[in-house]
Amino acid sequence: MSNLSNKIGSQYKFEDDKLIIKSTYDATVAINDAAYAREMTQNSFGSDNKYVGNVDVAMLNNWLKEAGVKWTDTEGVNDVVKKKLMSNEFSKLRVWEGSY
Repeated sequence: MSNLSNKIGSQYKFEDDKLIIKSTYDATVAINDAAYAREMTQNSFGSDNKYVGNVDVAMLNNWLKEAGVKWTDTEGVNDVVKKKLMSNEFSKLRVWEGSY
């Protein structure tokens, strides 16, 4: 995973005693990289390994927060990534179209 998207904005506001920070990213780079990989990769890393998709670290962090999963929970992280990439909402980030 790498930082594949560009931060294009931030908004800061206070609600009660909490500082809320909203960051906005342009995912064009990640989407274009995934499209290029779909066209160019043979995805033949053996039967157990597949290049499934491009996920930005900031996006994954948000997905994990939404799901209440900690970074140290490897199985939980894998499950969150699988569910998100298999959803239609994030299909443009998928490289491999198989199911797992």
